[in-house]
Amino acid sequence: MSANPAGHMLHFDQVLRQIRDLPALPAIVQDLVKNMTRDDADIHLIANKVSQDQALSAKTLRFANSSFYGLQSRVTTIQQAITLIGVDAVKHVVTTAALTGYFPAGHVQGLDLNHLWRHSIATAVCARVLARHLHVNQEYAFTAGLLHDIGRLVLATYFRREYEAVIAYRNANDCHWIDAEHAVIGVDYVSTGVALATHWNFSESIRNAIAGHYRPENQKVHSLASIVHIANAIVRALDLSHQENDLVPPVSATSWDDLGLSDETYLHVFHETEIMFEDVCRVLLADA
Repeated sequence: MSANPAGHMLHFDQVLRQIRDLPALPAIVQDLVKNMTRDDADIHLIANKVSQDQALSAKTLRFANSSFYGLQSRVTTIQQAITLIGVDAVKHVVTTAALTGYFPAGHVQGLDLNHLWRHSIATAVCARVLARHLHVNQEYAFTAGLLHDIGRLVLATYFRREYEAVIAYRNANDCHWIDAEHAVIGVDYVSTGVALATHWNFSESIRNAIAGHYRPENQKVHSLASIVHIANAIVRALDLSHQENDLVPPVSATSWDDLGLSDETYLHVFHETEIMFEDVCRVLLADA
């Protein structure tokens, strides 16, 4: 390993200050997320709020009509979309639309932020497929997969010079992202992602998934962290983000055994993920 580059270390307090300086999520997003977490969510109210935002309306309809849901007939209204695919599915559109606005695809030497988003969406799609086979909540799995790398977007967007040093170190040493982050800046994307999820009041289950997805051994059975951990490894192996020199992270034997899926099931998971991924990407990253 090469020597640690001088002048690039970050104090976690600096990261926390930057996160606290980020604006709150847009009012429509906060309102929708709050309403969607209620068991008695009013579909008419949510439909009205989504309909007030033309871009969100268009994305929601495209998402409902994508191969991801495979509906038999075409969805033409927001209320119909919410009724057929559920309020949590609409939350995916709302969350992604908000977050891509906070982390625009700016220029970071050696890193394409669009590839990061593609990887996050691929992980979300795969996590949802895994959750269906495990008979656990598919929409929570999708959200956890979507947000698992959000800390890297914070570091690359708001600490560009420092993160460019991380990228250079990783390329020179052919190591995993988290190892390069520790070596060069002393702050990793996992703790940064948890801090952002806390700042934006994401649920405890999502925070735990972000915190535990890299090393999920201590999580409970069929945890979101284990599902996202395996999904992350699968989509890197399938090279869905087209990110150069991407490495498949070490796979936790505990998580692999915990999911307990057969080789035949995994082949179905690979196939389903590949079929749906590009369609979902086109919808969620449109205009990003």
